[in-house]
This record gives sequence, structure tokens and C-alpha cells, in this order.
Amino acid sequence: MKKILAFFFLSLPLLSLAQLQYPETKKTDVTDNYHGTPVADPYRWLEDDNSEETKAWVQQQNKVTNDYLATIPFRDKVKKRLEELWNYPKYGSPSKKGDYYYFSKNDGLQNQSVIYRQKGLNGKPEIFFDPNKLSADGTTALGAWSFSKNNKYVGYSVAMSGSDWQEAFVLDAANGKKLADNVKWIKFSGLNWKGDEGFYYSRYPEPDEKSKLSKQNQFHQVWYHKIGTSQAEDVLIYKDDAHPLRNMGGGMTEDNRFLIISMSEGTSGAEIWVKDTKALDPKFTLLIAGFKTSPSVVTNVGDKLLVRTNEDAPNYKIVLVDPKNPAKENWKTVIAEKEEVLQGVGTGGGYLFASYLKDASTRVYQHGYDGKLVREIKLPGIGSAGGFGGDINSKEFFYTYSSFSYPPTIFRYNITTGQSTLFRKTEVKFDVSQFETKQVFFTSKDGTKVPMFLTYKKGLKLDGTNPALIYGYGGFNIPSTPGFSVSNAFFMEQGGIYAVVNLRGGSEYGEKWHKAGMKENKQNVFDDFIAAAEYLVKEKYTNKGKIAIRGGSNGGLLVGAAMTQRPDLFKVAIPQVGVMDMLRYHKFTIGWAWAVEYGRSDSADAFNYLSQYSPLHNLKPGVSYPATIVTTADHDDRVVPAHSFKFAAALQAAQAGTNPTVIRIESKAGHGAGKPTSKQIEEATDIWSFTMYNLGMNYTEPVIPGTKKAF
Repeated sequence: MKKILAFFFLSLPLLSLAQLQYPETKKTDVTDNYHGTPVADPYRWLEDDNSEETKAWVQQQNKVTNDYLATIPFRDKVKKRLEELWNYPKYGSPSKKGDYYYFSKNDGLQNQSVIYRQKGLNGKPEIFFDPNKLSADGTTALGAWSFSKNNKYVGYSVAMSGSDWQEAFVLDAANGKKLADNVKWIKFSGLNWKGDEGFYYSRYPEPDEKSKLSKQNQFHQVWYHKIGTSQAEDVLIYKDDAHPLRNMGGGMTEDNRFLIISMSEGTSGAEIWVKDTKALDPKFTLLIAGFKTSPSVVTNVGDKLLVRTNEDAPNYKIVLVDPKNPAKENWKTVIAEKEEVLQGVGTGGGYLFASYLKDASTRVYQHGYDGKLVREIKLPGIGSAGGFGGDINSKEFFYTYSSFSYPPTIFRYNITTGQSTLFRKTEVKFDVSQFETKQVFFTSKDGTKVPMFLTYKKGLKLDGTNPALIYGYGGFNIPSTPGFSVSNAFFMEQGGIYAVVNLRGGSEYGEKWHKAGMKENKQNVFDDFIAAAEYLVKEKYTNKGKIAIRGGSNGGLLVGAAMTQRPDLFKVAIPQVGVMDMLRYHKFTIGWAWAVEYGRSDSADAFNYLSQYSPLHNLKPGVSYPATIVTTADHDDRVVPAHSFKFAAALQAAQAGTNPTVIRIESKAGHGAGKPTSKQIEEATDIWSFTMYNLGMNYTEPVIPGTKKAF
């Protein structure tokens, strides 16, 4: 077999991996002292994204990457098939506002989805707002989108080139005309309306243009903008100058009675302040002190507030809190904690809709405001569903359900009868009937049982030869739930196994599961991921030479840690927009907010465990690491590209053997949100071409469903 493979590689007009020449990356004499331990940082200069030297390095690296990818013989076929897969109508769930139903739709290959509206469910759709007209290349994307209380106005924000910075505007809902209102320097914020008068939003002080994509974000504030006025006239509602590293947001309850301010010192934990506007002397009072728990206001019931909280309830519960007597001993439990995790609560038609996870699959229950169970909303199977809720007077709403081999499908829900009816199917050029999803449980290093979803072609032979891609995230209390992706469908169509691991650090099993994968317990996440790969090998799904691993952001950290700890176990690694320098992550943009999850290197205890797994700091010269394609983008101001730059440079210097180490640096793109379709397809083409080639796969022309419905 080795001789056959050798002949195959040599017979193709490919760039010899042994001859792959990386740009020479300068090393400088930079050393930091962490609690008596010197740590070299020779690529510190790559943190300056504005320097000409860094820009030249980016161009050189992209040239090497592009030249390498261009030699993969089936790359054009991969792109063509991905374009076919992507080219189907994609709808968002309708929402009734006034006389109209509003919904999003992408015809197939449009860079951004368009907002349509129609009178009645049988009315003729008309374009209400087209984000594709905001930029010629589709890199300006719609962010927040919200109607005023009486549906007179629509507030929306836009993000340019993938940055987290956003700019807000207002439309007249009657005719779609844009008003003069313009609000800048918004970040991590929605637009929360007070009647039809104006909206609350959160912003930072105006940043320096040169450093706005990398400088640490400080002094988040809540402001109020009145329609018809300039931003200079906006009113500062809430600030906390004593704590510059806090985020905060504000908004009114649906009946316009309570103004809620929620603030955080990181990605978990919150403090809530409220103002009852009907009080004789309206002022903010502390509802729930921070930041040991993660409370959130669901809605109000008269002069009291319904709150989702994990106070004495790791899986969350709903309590009724009186703002005049907010002490915990006065709370009344409305929906008690269950064995399953309460992920969120929506409201609509005077009811609560509680969404739970059962082994990472959605379960939804309708309750009265008094907590009385009305019914469970039956879903098609093991999958993910969202969109449960509407206005107080709603009689219906629409929700979307999907799974790995079940394209997003929209259902119409009657709040009174509890009946769900199919509203809109998704027609894809992919025969979903050929595939199946299986949930398995394996044992991690410390004996913990961990679930994993496997999706593949029916009739898969467990002979240890199947290519597999393992995806994970494992952090920030975020679950990895079933969902459909045309990009992943392509890999499965080519004979690959797509595996999603429900790692510790997520919210699949509540706060205990989250805490078991954070701070000093973060190694559990990597152990779970490694154990998942070992399980697939042991059960003969695949072998070490056929495993690719992929993750983005915190998942990029996961891939970086796994490939440095067990380079022998994986053939391909795809760390995307990853947090790779765990000693300095908190110094850039919003990185400080992740300290509640990771800990910070200025603490001796945290430095000890961070330095043990930080991907950048655990690369060792002379080790044969997996074939690696690092991906990042020049406008990523969430996880700044310096993480990926430094990791790629260090990996190229350390790499032994012939496995390629390349970095793909996207221009006019950010952390991922709002990325235009054209760029998504280009990125998927490069990632799958790289992955398939280095796993020894050939492209196979699929049997494409014809005019007959594939779903």
C-alpha cells in the first residue's frame, strides 16, 4: 500500500512537500518574566497588525499557502461542488409585525440574506431591506435588527469587514425609508426600544482608528438615542468608571415598565440593576448582585420580575423576584430545576417557553407565567430547535428545527392548541436519505462519560479505514448541538465521518459540566477530545492517519492544544481564529472578558496551568506535527490575528518531517459573523481540499438528486 501511495503522490504535478519553503520569520529577543519563570516571545513583533513588516509577512505567507493549495488537483472540483451545495434558498423564520410577516431569504449564492415582508401568509413577498446593496463585495453585514414597540420603526446595525464594531441606523417601517439617525462605536449590543421614542444601546468611547482592531476595550457604557436627534444629543444611562473591564447592556421590559441593566465582568456571571419607571421616584436599584451566578430577566409580571438563574441550581430555574424585596429568601420558584439544563426561556402570547437540553438535543416546554406546565412541544427527533417566542399578543410563532442530516425546517406553532404544522421545507442538492446520525458515549481519561454525535453514509464499514473529521468547542458554557451544514455535508458525501464531541466546558449538562472544563480544569476538555479520537480508532471507525480535527475560536485553542499534546494521533489539524497565546490573550480587545473562563497569567496559579497547555508555548522543535492549515482574518477584533500569526510562525519553525504548515489569512473578514457567501465558499474549498489531500482522499463525483425532491 505504501508503494502505491508513493507512486500516486509522485505521479501528480504537486508541489513537493519537502520543498515547501516558508517565509523566513524574524525572531527578536523578547522575554517576559512570569512569577520568576522567563518565557521567550520571539514573534512579539507580529502583534503589530499595522506595521509594514507584519503586512509583508502576511503577503508572503498567503503566497505560500495559495501556491500550495493551487497544486491540489481536485480543488476546482471541490469548489464547483460546494457552489452547487450552497446554491439553494435559505429562509429564516417569519415574524409578524403589524400587518406584515417579515423573514430573511438568501436565493442561494447571495452574499448576504435579504429581508422580505408580505401581508398575510399568502401575500406577495416584497424586498424590505437588502444588505447586499451596502457594499459591492458583500463584506458589510447586518447585525442587530429590531422593531420599535408599536412597529413604527426598525433599528438595525451593520458591521463592516467582519469587525465587532457596528454602526446603527433607523428605517421607517411603513415605507422602508432610511431616517437621518446614525449611531456609531457600538459593540456587543442590540438595539432595545423604549416604545417608539428611541432605543438603548451599548458602546465604547470613540477608539483610535489605528488601534481599534487590537487595543483593549474599556469603559463599556449604556446610552439612549431618541429618534430624530443626533448622537451628540444621546443620553448616558449607565457607566462604571471604577471598573473599566465590565460589559453592560440595557433594555425595557415588553410593557415599557422596567428598565433593566445587566453587567458582567466576563463571559459568565452577571449583576442586574432595575428601574421601575412607574415608581414615584424612579431610580436604579440592585436586583441581583454579581458575579457569582448568571441571572437574566425573562419578563415582568406586573410589578415583579421573572428571572432565570443558576443560584443554588446548576441546571437553572425560573424564580419570581420582587424588586422592592429582592433578597434571595424572598424569591418564589416558578419553574424548578430539572435534571436537564434550562438553556433559555422565551415568551409569547402570555406564556413561557422553556428550552432544555437532553444529551445535547433540544426539548421545549410551554408553561404559564405561574409555572404550570401546559405541554411539551414535540420535535421531529434528535436535533436543535430555536425561535420559541413572540409578542405578548401573539397567537402563533414560527420555529426552526435541524439536525446533522436534517436541513433547517420551519414549523408554525399555534400557542393555544399546541399544534405544530410544517411551514417550509428546505430543498438541498444533497440526498439526506443516504446518511444517518448516531450518538455514542465514550469514557474520558478520568472516567467521565462523554457524548459524541457521528454522522456518515448508511452502510459504513467499521474497518478502520474511513476518513473522519472531529469537531469540538468545549468552553464558555456553550453547547455543541446537532445542526445542518452544507460544508460538512460535502465531507460526508465524500465518504467522511463527521464527529461532534460534547466536551466539558459547554452547557450540555449544566454548570457542573461547564466548571469541569474551565480554569484549572481546562485540561479535561483536551482529554475528552483526545479520548474521542482514541474511541473512533478503537471501534474501527478510522485510524490515526485518517483523522482531521477542527475548531474555531475557543475551539481553535482546543485544536492547538490537542495537536501539541498528541501530534501522533491526528493527521490534519485545522485551528481557526484560535486563542493560541494563553499568556497574553487578555491584553487585546475583549480578551480580558475570557479571564473568568481561563484565568490570567498575572496570577501565579493560573500561569502554572495556562503555560502547560498554551498552544504557542508547547510547540517543540523536531516534532512531526499534523498537516496544519491555520485560518484567521485581518479584521478579527474578537480573537486578534496575532494569535494565529505567532502560532503559525512557531509551528513552521518547529515542524519536522514533510507535513505542510500553512496559514490562510482572509482579507476584509473577521471572526466569522456576517462573512459573505463568496468568502465562505472560498474558505470551505481551501479547507476541504487541504484536508482531503492530506488524508489521502480522492474527490468522487456525487450522485446529485435531480428534479425529484431530496428532502
